[in-house]
Amino acid sequence: MKRILIPIGILTGCLLFAAYLIRTPTQVEESSPEIIPVSVRVTEVQPETVQLLVESHGKVQAAQQVNLSVPVAGPIEWISPSLEAGGYVQAGDILLRIDGSDYETLLARSRATVQQARAEAEHAEQELARLLELADRRLASESQMEDARRQAEVNRARLADAEANLRQAELDLDRTELKAPFNAVVQMREVEVGQYVNRAQSAAVLYGADVVEVRVPLAIRQLGYLDIPLSMRGELPPAQAPDVKLTGVYGGQEQHWQGKLVRIEAAIDANSNTVQTIIRVAQPEGSDALPLPIGLYVEAAIEGKQVNDIIALPRSVVRNNNQVLVVDAENKMFYREVDIYRLEEERVLISGGLLPGEKICVSPIQAVINGMSVQPVMESLAPSSQAAL
Repeated sequence: MKRILIPIGILTGCLLFAAYLIRTPTQVEESSPEIIPVSVRVTEVQPETVQLLVESHGKVQAAQQVNLSVPVAGPIEWISPSLEAGGYVQAGDILLRIDGSDYETLLARSRATVQQARAEAEHAEQELARLLELADRRLASESQMEDARRQAEVNRARLADAEANLRQAELDLDRTELKAPFNAVVQMREVEVGQYVNRAQSAAVLYGADVVEVRVPLAIRQLGYLDIPLSMRGELPPAQAPDVKLTGVYGGQEQHWQGKLVRIEAAIDANSNTVQTIIRVAQPEGSDALPLPIGLYVEAAIEGKQVNDIIALPRSVVRNNNQVLVVDAENKMFYREVDIYRLEEERVLISGGLLPGEKICVSPIQAVINGMSVQPVMESLAPSSQAAL
């Protein structure tokens, strides 16, 4: 009986309890869900003066290059140890010497010829003077006078020719020593000791060691950001030439050099719509300073013009091409169209559409609804005095 009555009692109690709960339900008050504002990082914008930097790249080339030729013919008897690829020579250094025996002999013969011609010229002048005295006393005929004048003119011409040959012989003897025309680095040597060379035969290729140049292409629009007169032809005056910072990797380390933009080439590349600018770099002096190697690929940052009342922000704040997110005094966030002066690799320069002191969202927030509430967290940006283009 207990096995039958106990389950029946439990079932009856459960039914009664369920009926009680159904007849007396608990009333729950309705409430709207609490909305927690999204935390976003904001920055307060302030106009500033920005100095633009126009960036490009190029390869270093020699400002001076000469294919040095021998001025006289003959066998080479001596070559300077510095006349090797990579060697350094100073202006006036003797690079090679040609055997001058033949030219010394020719010089001696030219001097003897000059002496002979001078003696004959002096004799002819004396004879002409003697006949002039005789002619005054009517003791010399007119034909004698004409012969004397002719002989004096011929001897003067012979003397002038002999003196010219003497100067040429002296010049040829001096040219047996080939000298460096400027401070240079030897790119290559093309002759050897004992080799017979002809006049104007190539002996070496030299690069100027004091100055190098970098040809840097710039887009047409980038020229408008340089503080230079675009109508000027030729080289820019030193006071108007913009400073340029060059950066390159040499020996596994990043190196820096300073230069000047000195001129803009006239031709425009039709394929890329760019112009070539020439940056000149004075090679540093001293053994500790690293010269800018010819052929090195470098990045160039050209100092541009200064622009006033510009707001510089991270490029990531730009949305939908020309909009930013503005947080108002009630912590509501809205889209705002702005006037973009320049989009850079890391920054955007804004020239209009924002007021000083307004807060701009810099967080990479995705889902944005106009007028949504946010919890702004102030973040200060480092002042930007330079901008790269």
